Amino acid sequence: MPPPAPEDADKEGNTTPAGEPKAVQPAEISYEEYHELADGFLEELQGKLEEVQERSEGLEVEFAAGVLTIDTQQGTYVINKQPPNKQIWLSSPLTGPKRYDWVVQGESMHEKEGGGVGGWIYLRDGSSLAQLLKKELNINVERDE
Repeated sequence: MPPPAPEDADKEGNTTPAGEPKAVQPAEISYEEYHELADGFLEELQGKLEEVQERSEGLEVEFAAGVLTIDTQQGTYVINKQPPNKQIWLSSPLTGPKRYDWVVQGESMHEKEGGGVGGWIYLRDGSSLAQLLKKELNINVERDE
């Protein structure tokens, strides 16, 4: 009987060295799919931010020319699409600049096609844009794609 896989192993038993994120690759999407996904994310984020803006002071949201600017007490966030790279770029006053790619997880060759969940992921550490926004701005834009 083989030894049990470590807790950080994936379904195939593969692990990464301690403290290193698992390698993730951007999904191969068309420009049309990219625009649909990025626009949907930014529109949802803008709507949630505007709801918060109406209820509290200290938050100002502006969306112009494809750039979402969020002024907070901590500083200014800037979020925008980068179509040539099929990315969403973020500049945070707390954590600096990051570039997010669309990644679908849960669609390996051993799993059902179409069964994955997608999100905007920072490839250097595997963190999601939605997680960062939840942590830094307390805005929940987790989506089931």
